[in-house]
Amino acid sequence: MMDHLLEPFQFPFMVQAMVVGSVVGVVCAVLSCFLVLKGWSLMGDAISHAVLPGIVIAYALGAPLPVGAFASGLFCAIATGFVKANSRLKEDTAMGVVFTGLFAFGLVIFTKIKTDLHLDHILFGNILGIERRDVIETFVVAGITLLAVVSMRRDLLLFCFDPGHARTIGLRTNLLYYVLLSLLAATVVASLKAVGIILVIAMLVTPGCVGFLITDRFNRMLMISIATAAFSSVSGVYVSFFIDGSTAACIVLIQTAIFLLALCFAPKRGLFRRRPRTIEAAG
Repeated sequence: MMDHLLEPFQFPFMVQAMVVGSVVGVVCAVLSCFLVLKGWSLMGDAISHAVLPGIVIAYALGAPLPVGAFASGLFCAIATGFVKANSRLKEDTAMGVVFTGLFAFGLVIFTKIKTDLHLDHILFGNILGIERRDVIETFVVAGITLLAVVSMRRDLLLFCFDPGHARTIGLRTNLLYYVLLSLLAATVVASLKAVGIILVIAMLVTPGCVGFLITDRFNRMLMISIATAAFSSVSGVYVSFFIDGSTAACIVLIQTAIFLLALCFAPKRGLFRRRPRTIEAAG
């Protein structure tokens, strides 16, 4: 029985998938906390979809795919800001128009350019078959992103929590705006080979939501988010081995299950925790 339960750890590709998934999960979890506080969850969705044309164009030009993905994602963010600043549209509306247009453009050129890229791998990732060079790229991008977030943590936190106060004390909020967008694009690039364009959205949103539901302190929120992402990555890879299911999807499903538990049983904001207080107040 025990040998059967430990079977996934006997395969190097499974252990590698757990490690890569954990690294990707931690990076996404850290940035997720800032996105939740800023209300930018949809921005992660936008950039993750918008990287597709950059990937295809980079492949056609013989350039590194992460470079094309990063450039395309950053272009989406800048274009969204430009449309918002020069029209009556709200940011979420401008975002929806820009990223759906870029994603559609990516799909069109993908069908027109002869390539050995697999669309399923781009959309949903291929964490079990990720190559060593891709693993190194993922670690490098993830490491740089984490280092940048840690070094600018206080400024980014104030910008997300209270941008008005950030401007008052002299912080360059416009610069922080684009720094955060650049970090988001870099995180999407780091996650691309592992979980793909679509499922990275959940990785960028759910861990931060779990932490936000459970605690009011940012440091604790950060730790809870990281723990959620790391546990989901390892257990998702582990479960997918036995059920022969999509690995990235299993990771996201476990994250969603943890979110539902937090939604119901969080100490202060849980649905079941608030019910007795409501009854007492009514009485």
